[in-house]
Amino acid sequence: MPEKTILIVDDEEMIRDVSAAMLEELGFATLAAANGPEAIRIFRDKGDGIAGVLLDMSMPIMDGIAVFKELRRIRPDVRVILASGYSEREVAESFGEVGVDGFVQKPFNLESLSAAVRRVVAPGDDMNA
Repeated sequence: MPEKTILIVDDEEMIRDVSAAMLEELGFATLAAANGPEAIRIFRDKGDGIAGVLLDMSMPIMDGIAVFKELRRIRPDVRVILASGYSEREVAESFGEVGVDGFVQKPFNLESLSAAVRRVVAPGDDMNA
């Protein structure tokens, strides 16, 4: 069975690199984007092979809410985990009715990232089959 791919979207290179290392340790393949427009380009090109998106809420150019809405417009069933320094309650208020699939608070460790990703992109499901 092929690895599931997670698209990491964060404007901070160190966060992208650390997130990729953690996700790869958990058995996922990764793609990375430094901003919203880049994430949307990657998602348009490879979206069918992307099992989930780890999305930063606060980015320049295009914030996480705008990116999320565009990803859902392209593929309504895309699974999105929001990563933010804000609390889950603050994030829920910002996203309102659009509803993300999961949340991980920054700074996160391997355990919290693993729990969030496995809840949203369960390795045993048939999403990419």
